[in-house]
Amino acid sequence: MILLGVLGGQEILLIAVVVLILFGGKKIPELMRGIGKGVKEYNKAVNDIKDQFNDIQEDINDMNQKGSTAKDKPEENKE
Repeated sequence: MILLGVLGGQEILLIAVVVLILFGGKKIPELMRGIGKGVKEYNKAVNDIKDQFNDIQEDINDMNQKGSTAKDKPEENKE
């Protein structure tokens, strides 16, 4: 992200021309499709990890709430 702030319009155009020369016009859509699939898989993995952390946090909160309600109840004398 910081790199895009450094690059100007001319630099981006130069990179696009170099990519076009290296890969050719027919390979660019295939290359972009592959990059798109990679980004999609990455975002899915990140979301799955976030969901797992949220589930664990909810479980911990539930256990803490159950533990605090058990502590709040007066203990009966078992004598």
